[in-house]
Amino acid sequence: MFDLDGTLIDSVPDLAFAVDCMLVDLQREKAGQDKVRHWVGNGAAMLVKRALSNKMIPKKVDGELFQQAYQSFLDHYQDVSGRQSKLYPHVSKTLKQLREHYPYLAVITNKPEQFTPALLKAHDLPEFDLILCGDSLPEKKPHPAPLLHCMNTLGCHVSESIMVGDSLSDIKAAKAAGVAVICVEYGYHQGEDLSSYQPEALISSFDELVK
Repeated sequence: MFDLDGTLIDSVPDLAFAVDCMLVDLQREKAGQDKVRHWVGNGAAMLVKRALSNKMIPKKVDGELFQQAYQSFLDHYQDVSGRQSKLYPHVSKTLKQLREHYPYLAVITNKPEQFTPALLKAHDLPEFDLILCGDSLPEKKPHPAPLLHCMNTLGCHVSESIMVGDSLSDIKAAKAAGVAVICVEYGYHQGEDLSSYQPEALISSFDELVK
């Protein structure tokens, strides 16, 4: 089971562009890629709240303002998703190698479903057996429900499953589901020292999964 943003694909350039366009629509100052890179990792709604608050822990946002901002973000991201994003090194080759040795590969992301399949297709990734998005189920990571649903759907036992991600949300979801978790050291971990949460392994390059 793989996280998407920050694990397989660096999507911050597209996300930052959409966030900045949203802020301009609201007559606010642009945030820029550096801030957005720090804010990414907990789904589109949280990203918008952080952008509106201009801080990692957002203050309470007026409901009407949030809905206006969220729709603006979705519209702009729909226009640019996949244009500037790129695969992290060795992702495509490694996934193809894993496909030869493991019966199932799945993506579990907090990204909305309207963007995920097209983004995967744009980067010509191997076909996944299951794709679960942030709005596929009532709960998303760090809740374990997506991981449990994935294993149940594919008929996999927890002892046969691994979560690969880049953030504390991935670690929390995996541990709550009883699944081993491997974290990449790149990606969007929001300044967290992931080693302190004791994943089974930390890797600096995606191809370490097959070494």
